[in-house]
Amino acid sequence: MPYRNAFSGNPLDRSGDLRNDAAWLAEQEANPEALAMILWEGRPLVETHEGAERLVWLSLAHARDMARDRDVFLGLWKGAPVFAAEFEGSIDPTTGPAGGLGRFVEMREAAVVLPETDAAIAATAKSLFDWRRRHGFCAACGKASDQASGGWKRVCPACGTEHFPRVDPVVIMLPVYKGGAEPVCLLGRQAAWPVGRMSALAGFMEPGESIEEACAREVMEEAGLTVSTVAYHSSQPWPFPGQLMIGLIAEVTTDEAAPDQTELEAVAWLTRSEARAVLDETHPTIHAPPPYAIARRLLETWARGED
Repeated sequence: MPYRNAFSGNPLDRSGDLRNDAAWLAEQEANPEALAMILWEGRPLVETHEGAERLVWLSLAHARDMARDRDVFLGLWKGAPVFAAEFEGSIDPTTGPAGGLGRFVEMREAAVVLPETDAAIAATAKSLFDWRRRHGFCAACGKASDQASGGWKRVCPACGTEHFPRVDPVVIMLPVYKGGAEPVCLLGRQAAWPVGRMSALAGFMEPGESIEEACAREVMEEAGLTVSTVAYHSSQPWPFPGQLMIGLIAEVTTDEAAPDQTELEAVAWLTRSEARAVLDETHPTIHAPPPYAIARRLLETWARGED
């Protein structure tokens, strides 16, 4: 693939055709080679090894001793079953049962310090546990649902309805205008962001929309611009809690942008040289999106003239 974004590149065989078999899954749980990673409220447990950070892996039996009834099946790694277990609550488990095993880090930090495959595995686990927390009851009849398929499904014992993890699509786009003296791209700023931070425009897709239609609607709503063409760049799993970011380059018909003052408080047009200055952190007022964000990849692509 030409682009590999943070939280993508999960190397595990998810075994989606096998995990529905309860007997097969029980065999994986009983396998003495079964491993488990640990999370605490969405934060993976990491350790330093030979000067680099990596996920902490424990036997599944050890993980279950610490966090009972709080595990999911992630897949197979070279034939060995891989699980994740999660602690809940406000007390850091490294002060108790996980003491001496490493440290828990926020997922955004994990994207920076961990190898990309470790970060992708951790992101998958976080999204599964987030979905589990939010969907403990049947949306059809309101009864408590039961975990199935190793955590990839929930089944209502009352009405039989099956529920599956949510993935919410989000379009994230870099508007580009080519009708002036030189091409420019648009960045926007939300009021809650750190001082100077600007990024690509983004928004959730709505029912009945194509990707292109969602892109055009969001650009018009947030910046008052009309989109003429849309080009796909790449996508990114985004475990906060379970989005899929669909990265786009969107050509617009004018450079007369107006922030809506609801989603965006300010916008800025950048030439390619100015975009490179933002990425190099030499721009006097604008700071780039963080390195793990697909918005940064969109800006990097455009600044290199690859759009």
